[in-house]
Amino acid sequence: MTTGNDKNKASKGSSLGPTVGKIIAIILLLAGVTALTLWLVYRPHKPRFSVVAAAIYSINASSPPFISTSMQFTLVTRNSNRRVDIIYDKLSAYVSYRNQQITAPVYLPPLYHERKSTVALSPVLGGAGQLVPVSAEVVNGLVMDESYGVVSFRVVLLGRLRWKAGAIKTARYGVYVKCDVWVGLKRGFTGEVPLLSAPPCKVDI
Repeated sequence: MTTGNDKNKASKGSSLGPTVGKIIAIILLLAGVTALTLWLVYRPHKPRFSVVAAAIYSINASSPPFISTSMQFTLVTRNSNRRVDIIYDKLSAYVSYRNQQITAPVYLPPLYHERKSTVALSPVLGGAGQLVPVSAEVVNGLVMDESYGVVSFRVVLLGRLRWKAGAIKTARYGVYVKCDVWVGLKRGFTGEVPLLSAPPCKVDI
């Protein structure tokens, strides 16, 4: 037999469900509006990268199918955001030639890049005794290009970054930077080489 108290409890329970659902919907709506507002206010721009200097210390392709190289490229990165800092995690760099990697990855320390600032990176890539397997196309291409005096390299940066605005940090995003450079290089020369062309790097996030 159902009592009056049982009926009241059932009616309260049935009305509680829609109320909780409305509260959750309102919270989600407010969170979405807040996130959209923060994005419109801060709206981070991608960092810009460019190569401003290059030095070639050694290129040894006398032991095919391996190559040993030592190079240094100076990259300048600009954070143009007015309100957002950038935190880089697990950055690594390497050099490729004709779409083949010719140096082992070099891992760079974490970088905190403040808003409206410029930072220079000058990693030494490769080194004596670091052998990287390559195809005959790479070996023959380097010999030919050095005889012409112009060599094209691609400097690659890989890692993850976070945007930081005040106390708020975003999730980590993958960052992939490709810098194509043409340098003046004659066979046997070592040291700083002229940059014949170094357009702004392509940045994918």
